[in-house]
Amino acid sequence: MSTPIYHQSSLFAEHGVRKIGIILVEGYALISLAATIEPLRAANTLSKTKLYDLTYIAAEGDRVLSSVGIGVDAIALKNAPIDFDLVFLVAGGNPIPYENAGLGRYLMRLARHNVPLGGVSGGPAILARYGLMRHRRFTIHWEHFDSLKEMSQDFNLEKSLYVIDRDRYTSAGGTGTLDLLMHLVSINHGRVLAQQVSDWFMHTETRLSEAPQKAGLEQKYNIRHPAALAAVELMHSNLADRFTLNQIASRAYISSRQLNRIFVETLNMSVMEFYRQISLDRAAQLLMQTTLPISEVALATGFSNASHFTKAFQARFETTPKAMRLAARGLG
Repeated sequence: MSTPIYHQSSLFAEHGVRKIGIILVEGYALISLAATIEPLRAANTLSKTKLYDLTYIAAEGDRVLSSVGIGVDAIALKNAPIDFDLVFLVAGGNPIPYENAGLGRYLMRLARHNVPLGGVSGGPAILARYGLMRHRRFTIHWEHFDSLKEMSQDFNLEKSLYVIDRDRYTSAGGTGTLDLLMHLVSINHGRVLAQQVSDWFMHTETRLSEAPQKAGLEQKYNIRHPAALAAVELMHSNLADRFTLNQIASRAYISSRQLNRIFVETLNMSVMEFYRQISLDRAAQLLMQTTLPISEVALATGFSNASHFTKAFQARFETTPKAMRLAARGLG
């Protein structure tokens, strides 16, 4: 099968080769890296022109291992240039507590030289940590969204696949990064080439930036009853300030008895058992992804005191909140 050819117009040709930096943080997901770089490689191949030049930069050392142990050789941070048209930071794992003063200085240096910055998957959390998302809308992988929001209510976070706000390009990771890169190719070189790149990867329907990151609550819990769905949404949105069963049922326009029956039949647990379970799951996430004191984690998930919280936590996870946090840091 012959390779389709994209003919550049003089408008696009005058921009020349765009230099793209890819900063890799240990533990990045291969799918996030591939979704960032493969559309650019394909654009080069399909256009038969070098439109993008990629440089890999290691946040630490000069070889960066992915979450599955596959490594990429990269320029050490101390030797990294700054003459880029755009730099993406690709991170996975648990990026919120990640600290790297050298990386922070390099990112801020890029920003001072007006280099546009992007974050993929956990990358936006690190950009935000160093003040580089101030007054910018951005997104992050759904797993980290609530934990990052707990760190600062000033973060202008959106639950989108990707967000472009002036000189900041952020993606929630995974295949959502493909959609961001298709959009980027379209901006730089037109919709024809972007569609060719999309077809190349059999990604025939590029999603809009505001598309959801994950399946809704109906799919997640296999709940079909509209009142039960309304109750689940209400509980997810009110973990810190817990509602009573009667309050939940009233807002879902159903009797408490009928709502409980639906939950037992569908989820094999009562409404309030479900409420406690999702609260504890949220607490575990906060413990592993943030540095919030355990007492604050308890309050943020609807427990009035640390003793009650610890007892409920141990019953669900067979470990203490402190032990889970230490294990997540590799200290347990």
